[in-house]
Amino acid sequence: MYDEIAGQAKTAVAELLKAANLKEYDILVVGCSSSEIGGHNIGTCSNVEIANAVFGAVYPALKEKNIYLAAQCCEHLNRALILEREAAERYRLPIVNAVPQPKAGGSFATAAYNAFEHPVAVEELAAQAGMDIGDTLIGMHLVPVAVPVRLSLKKIGEANLVCARTRPKYIGGERAHYDQRLT
Repeated sequence: MYDEIAGQAKTAVAELLKAANLKEYDILVVGCSSSEIGGHNIGTCSNVEIANAVFGAVYPALKEKNIYLAAQCCEHLNRALILEREAAERYRLPIVNAVPQPKAGGSFATAAYNAFEHPVAVEELAAQAGMDIGDTLIGMHLVPVAVPVRLSLKKIGEANLVCARTRPKYIGGERAHYDQRLT
C-alpha cells in the first residue's frame, strides 16, 4: 500500500513539475491529508506511514531541482507552513514558533519538520505551484493567479488530487500585448 501511494505521489510531482515550469528556489506548497489518502475523513485518522511515503516521493524530486517544499499544516495550526529556514530567509518570511505533530499540524507537516535540515514554521507565503492531496485548501498559499494543472492521476490513495501552477496577472485591457513565455 505505501509503495503504491509513494508511486502515485512521485508520478504526480513529476507531472506537476513538468507543467509548472518552476525555476530554482521557487516554492511548491503541498497540503496532504494522510487521513483522506487512507480512505477516512480529513483530520480523523492521521497516518505517519502514509505521510512519510508521500514526503519520501515528493521531497527528493523538488530537492533535485532546488525547489523549496512548503508543507501546509492542518487547521489546528491555522494552516501554517513548514519549510527550510533558508527559504524563509530568502523570501523574508516571519518565522513563528510551532512544531507540528500528527494530530496537531498533520502527519505530512510532521514528516517535513522531521526530515528538513533546519525546519521552521511560517504563517503564510505565496508559492509558485501547489499540490492539494485530500482537499486541504492550499489556495491561500499560492501566488495569484492560480491555474489548474490536469494530471494523469485524480487521486493519491483515496484522496482527491488537485494541482496548480501560477502565472503573472494580465493587465491592460483589450489593447494589451502579453509575453506568452510567462503564461
